[in-house]
Amino acid sequence: MLFFTLILCFVISILITPLIKKLAVYIGATDKPNQRKVHQSTMPRLGGLAIFISFIVGIMIFKPINPASIAILLGSTIIVLTGICDDLFELSAKYKFIGQFAAAFTVVFLGDLQVIFINLPFGGQLELGYLSIPFTILWIVGITNAINLIDGLDGLAAGVSSIALVTISGMALIQGNLYVVAVGTIVLMGTLGFLFYNFHPASIFMGDTGALFLGFIISVLSLLGYKNVTFISFIIPVIILGVPISDTFFAIMRRIINKQPLSAPDKSHLHHCLLRLGYSHRQTVLLIYVMASFFGLVAVIYSQARIGISIFLICVLILLMEFIAEKIGLMGNNFHPLLKILRMFGITAAKDRS
Repeated sequence: MLFFTLILCFVISILITPLIKKLAVYIGATDKPNQRKVHQSTMPRLGGLAIFISFIVGIMIFKPINPASIAILLGSTIIVLTGICDDLFELSAKYKFIGQFAAAFTVVFLGDLQVIFINLPFGGQLELGYLSIPFTILWIVGITNAINLIDGLDGLAAGVSSIALVTISGMALIQGNLYVVAVGTIVLMGTLGFLFYNFHPASIFMGDTGALFLGFIISVLSLLGYKNVTFISFIIPVIILGVPISDTFFAIMRRIINKQPLSAPDKSHLHHCLLRLGYSHRQTVLLIYVMASFFGLVAVIYSQARIGISIFLICVLILLMEFIAEKIGLMGNNFHPLLKILRMFGITAAKDRS
């Protein structure tokens, strides 16, 4: 039954995306080129609506059973309506956050979805207590925005989200969480169907309708897996979403270093930096796909590894992320603390040899 549902979701997404494209042009939901954007011509957005419709059809047919199902559907609807309004009217950040928090509150309070504790690396648990609800809401809103921030190139957000959904669904299957497997793969099929039109050169953008929906559903699914499989470490969903989370983190650091508002737009995100290094549009997207797949692989290895190896993996991953960020200029051209340390040791080593 699930296999039939997945095929249907994929087909629906492929068939409905051209209709959404015509609707977007008709109602004026288009993305015009500007100084910050890579595309050179006006493009229809609202493509995420095709993913959402495919998702709704899949859920209605397969009907996965979980107490949080109604809350997830309501929250998804709120976030998609927020995205549609933004694609049509370009909402201010304040109103977008209102929609995101409303969706997060819906799944937290109606779906009783909360991170009660965090498993610690060397055993034991960190009980969140009164911070449980704020932590859960901030996680949902944070990941929702992280996916939205990487939606800067053809097929980038859809591809990275697909890789995250594959990893989340695969790990949920290993742990026996069939609800997460069902919902994750249903969203995955709709996203892949849309990606058929969205990969470079794209004929339609997913817009905030798609980016917010994918970020929201991925954040919720990672929490569901974390909540239901209580021995899974909190670090695993963080690793799975390593590309959008690290890009968002370095964007925040970059603005703090440059003394800019956190909401200030710029052209120094991961994809912008890779383009400046001379990679083509398609090469940049594929390279980030590889990075996202690497994070997914590390998450799987981490989940199966012993504590010592897990800690070693995290340390190597953090150093590697910092090295790449400084090398490509994610935090600006003048902020290279790790590279300076490496050069210092290089100079010292050279002196020692002489």
